[in-house]
Amino acid sequence: MLSDRFRLNEAKPLMDKAMEIRELVDLILEAAPEEVEEKAPERGRKKTEDDFRRESLRAQMDEMYGASILIPAKIAGAEGGDVYDIRMENATLIRKAARELVVGLRGLEIFGYDEPRYFDLLREEVEEFRKLFVAWVQAFDKNRFIADDWGLFNPPGVNPGDDIIGGFGDDDDDDDGDPDDDPFGNR
Repeated sequence: MLSDRFRLNEAKPLMDKAMEIRELVDLILEAAPEEVEEKAPERGRKKTEDDFRRESLRAQMDEMYGASILIPAKIAGAEGGDVYDIRMENATLIRKAARELVVGLRGLEIFGYDEPRYFDLLREEVEEFRKLFVAWVQAFDKNRFIADDWGLFNPPGVNPGDDIIGGFGDDDDDDDGDPDDDPFGNR
């Protein structure tokens, strides 16, 4: 199972909540008004306001679906990388996707799909996710990094252009310090 491979203890509850949100978004989108699924207007026919509303609602739903899929994928990517700058890059995308889910609810309302009880439930789930997310990000090892030349995701004190790699090999138990050891296992 994927959760068995998480490096940080904080990742499992975060992933569990992400999957709950994913399922809730699916249920909300499945319950959308059936008119969203209607065919596009015939070619050559001028689009009506209802056509634009339907298309906009469909586009909003597609964006929310994409955001709900992205969140668990980026958690897995951050855990697989186990490098500060990669973790932070993924965390940024996760935060953006989670916020898009909440903002997307307003879009659904504007375009005619309003289910306050379910929408409030998603808002509450995203808030619970946010709290787990904060704990997860705070657990990132700032000493395990590759300097980011773009300057966005460097730990404090590391600047763009620094030729620094930090923390790799610190957790290797079999490193005896022999300079003749080939890290790739070639002899």
